[in-house]
Amino acid sequence: MLPKQSPLNLPAKLKAHVQQHSIITRSPGRINLIGEHTDYNEGYVLPAAIDKAAYLSLTPRQDQTIVLHALDLGEVFRVPMGEIKKIPGSWTNYILGVVDQFIQRGIAVPGFEAALVADIPLGAGLSSSAAVECATAMALNEWLATGLDKLTLVKMSQMAEHAYAGVQCGIMDQFASMFGKKDHVIRLDCRSLQYEYVPFLTKGIRIVLMDTQIKHSLASSEYNTRRQQCDLGVSLIRKHHPEVSSLRDVTREMLDEFVLQKDPLIYHRCQYVVEENGRLLEACEDLRKGDLRSFGSKLFVTHEGLSHLYQVSCEELDFLVDHVRNNPSVLGARMMGGGFGGCTLNLVREEAVDELIHSASRAYLDFSGQELKAYMASIEDGTSRIS
Repeated sequence: MLPKQSPLNLPAKLKAHVQQHSIITRSPGRINLIGEHTDYNEGYVLPAAIDKAAYLSLTPRQDQTIVLHALDLGEVFRVPMGEIKKIPGSWTNYILGVVDQFIQRGIAVPGFEAALVADIPLGAGLSSSAAVECATAMALNEWLATGLDKLTLVKMSQMAEHAYAGVQCGIMDQFASMFGKKDHVIRLDCRSLQYEYVPFLTKGIRIVLMDTQIKHSLASSEYNTRRQQCDLGVSLIRKHHPEVSSLRDVTREMLDEFVLQKDPLIYHRCQYVVEENGRLLEACEDLRKGDLRSFGSKLFVTHEGLSHLYQVSCEELDFLVDHVRNNPSVLGARMMGGGFGGCTLNLVREEAVDELIHSASRAYLDFSGQELKAYMASIEDGTSRIS
């Protein structure tokens, strides 16, 4: 059994669903400081868990029925245990997909009631889906006393996203949600799953997320397309270098020799990933030296790569990054997440935050006709059971 955390911050609307034998878990969203779209290419990422989370209470039932309450949506879903299946586009996939992973391991799952509430902004690229999956996995693991370790729960949550939500995500989102550590980022090797906590000491600096409130319909389909494009680049190189198994093994020289002339589009996709891996390792050295100015400058470079080489940005994200680019109080900014909407991540000097949000909001409204939402994020611990 995991150590239990204090229930002081339990959302009020969840308390009505908590009974004597309920298990309550909290699982945070995540930010990724640098290393975007590298995880499914067996590269490096640098995520952190944040102070916005999904909360789930699980209460055993006496029958073989699952009853799910999405308290933020005001929706209730019921299904007999033997009839669970994925429902395209439904929030239930993030819970039922994890249940299915337990069943596939031969673990008997009796009927239960679960209530879900979250303060993670939806559509902002903060991995609310991974938070729900990890909260569910931990709750089931605690209730059924299966003794699965955290890494196994991460992998099961990732597979739930593949099988039920239909998004072929890498492992970063679930790993960051589960393994987060306060005031640290996680340098995760997505091939070996070895990881290292790197202190992220930002005295006088705030992490500001600017939410475009846009989610273009391309997001899911283009995500899977990018995976296929990266795989194609690897296959072109493997004909000459059979030892290459992913873009992690690829050098810029290999791309220049074996991909550039055959397919310039695939070349640019792979170029971004190869360069981003190197940029992340340099960024970790910046953090160890306490050089946030150099670290932040790399965020701007990453955004350029995501926008022009990997082409997963959009005009709204580009506008917000361009708006802060020459502001001396902004150390760095880039789009964050899968792309085509969501948030930009900004490292901003504390005394300049209010004015920056005000000016960006006014400019964004003029540009897009949309209200800009801004969130502060602090780096917190990962998934836990709440007493």
